[in-house]
Amino acid sequence: MIAESKTRPKGFNVKKSKITPVQLIVIGYLSFALLGTLLLSLPISLQPGVELSFIDALFTATSAISVTGLTVTATNETFSNVGLAILMIWLQFGGIGIMTLGTLMYVVFGRQINLRGRMLIKVDQNQTSLEGLVVLMLFILKLAVFLELIAAVILTGHFYFHYAYEFKTALKLGVFHALSAFTNAGFDLFGDSLQGFPQDYFLHTVIAVLLILGAIGFPVLLEIRCKILYRRRFSLFTKVTTLTFFALLVVGFLVVLIGEAGSSLNSLPWHQKIAVALFQSLTTRNGGFSTYDITQFHNATLMFFCLLMFIGASPSSCGGGIRTTTFAVVLMSIFTFWRDKENVQVFKRELYAEDIHRSYAVFTLAIILVFFSTVAILEIEPFSATQVLFEVCSAFGTTGLSLGITPQLSTASKIILILLMFIGRIGLLSLLLLPHRPGRKSKIHYVKERIIVG
Repeated sequence: MIAESKTRPKGFNVKKSKITPVQLIVIGYLSFALLGTLLLSLPISLQPGVELSFIDALFTATSAISVTGLTVTATNETFSNVGLAILMIWLQFGGIGIMTLGTLMYVVFGRQINLRGRMLIKVDQNQTSLEGLVVLMLFILKLAVFLELIAAVILTGHFYFHYAYEFKTALKLGVFHALSAFTNAGFDLFGDSLQGFPQDYFLHTVIAVLLILGAIGFPVLLEIRCKILYRRRFSLFTKVTTLTFFALLVVGFLVVLIGEAGSSLNSLPWHQKIAVALFQSLTTRNGGFSTYDITQFHNATLMFFCLLMFIGASPSSCGGGIRTTTFAVVLMSIFTFWRDKENVQVFKRELYAEDIHRSYAVFTLAIILVFFSTVAILEIEPFSATQVLFEVCSAFGTTGLSLGITPQLSTASKIILILLMFIGRIGLLSLLLLPHRPGRKSKIHYVKERIIVG
């Protein structure tokens, strides 16, 4: 009897631990999406006389928790102040990660974060080590609150003094757009994003700064802080992701400026052309805001936007996509092969083979996912390939830009975009590891044999 009483709890604990951290994180985001669907469907969350179908509520809730910004209804015309408050809560924890909520609860109640909690944080923030995770989470919390408060005050004052909105309206606009910009969500309360403020460069700059801080990666911001305070050196991750982030920003800027300056942007003054090209290059990466009607752009520019949305933001940020480091590693490995070198080297460092394999796995799976999603929607909808691919990349990259076809999609197509937004938020690595269970790696090796490739 004594032996049985000792072994049962041990067996029970093993069964409880069968749910991996990756699976728990996925369940967490799924729970948030379903809870958001329920809350946004309540009459108190909606404007008087407005009804929201289940699929549209699910679409909006998933778009919020994945900080995508794609919408099937006009946000300002659909949701009451209560509904907007729910959206902001979902945007906040969707942007900085639901485990920030768990960390906050631990801190409030003065409890130590155990190993299980640290493993969940590691998965949620897409980190490679358990070291320094609590410091990172507390930094993210403090940074988000600080930046959003400062930006909310600035934007509220701008809307109140410059545009003469009533204070309550200015406050709502300031708080909502500060949070939406920092989390790279792209939700807006104007109905046409920022297109109603074509030459308000102050507003554009505030939003752009928030977009950059939210998309460049929280570990990067933490390392910048440590560099300033303690003169610590930057890691390889920070060097690669920062270089890739701003290189893509410059390339996108040149593509829009060169491709559209003489056509769709021809009637604009030179300074507005530069402003539009720079802002759209930045926001296409993950922001979702727009200062110009992008449906006027050439198909070539829109296809390049698809590439930028596919790449997305940096790891451990508010953004989605395959992430900048994945794109950089794939390019570097191709360049290494072209130079007939064996090892991928950058900044006097050599990359692990495991990281290269992961990058190719994510890159390949993302292409397959985007391709088949595009084909599936093209079979259902009457829209062009460019329009459908744009919406698919926007959903997968959790960007939120749209060519205006999302509200017109059928239920089946909306479900496809919902799945893409959800996958874009949890990350393809989490999707790949979802069925995986921890165990000992096989030590059995077979005889190697070459195959013809290429």
